[in-house]
Amino acid sequence: MALTPEIKNRKASFEYSFIQNYTAGLVLTGTEIKSVRLGKVNIAEAYAVFVKEELYIRNMDIGLYDQGSYNNHEPRRDRKLLLQHKELKKLLSKLKDKGLTIVPIKLFFNEKGYAKLDIALAKGKKLYDKREDVKKRDITREMAREQ
Repeated sequence: MALTPEIKNRKASFEYSFIQNYTAGLVLTGTEIKSVRLGKVNIAEAYAVFVKEELYIRNMDIGLYDQGSYNNHEPRRDRKLLLQHKELKKLLSKLKDKGLTIVPIKLFFNEKGYAKLDIALAKGKKLYDKREDVKKRDITREMAREQ
């Protein structure tokens, strides 16, 4: 099997502190999965929402497939996330807390070749938390240089 891309949302760990992680399946069409395999995906601005007790990922940009012709997909459509019913209920109850959201962390393919999306229940960081993270990163970088 050919090497498949692993798309990460680097901005998410800087903007949010993660409370709990989940791995969800994605409902994709044929041209979408082909574009994902080519790495034409952007999950930096994506977020998850509940619509009638089902979880959907919004604003995830999957580029058009070049050979898709009239079968091509809409790049920023809502895509359903597949989680167990128990996990969905737990997420729905925790989302009622103020300031929590669900953000995508990583898009990858499992051993069977299915597209999976790591999502996290997250709380937005304050400005001073972000400064603290930058300070820690700079300190570890300096220590690595000295060695």
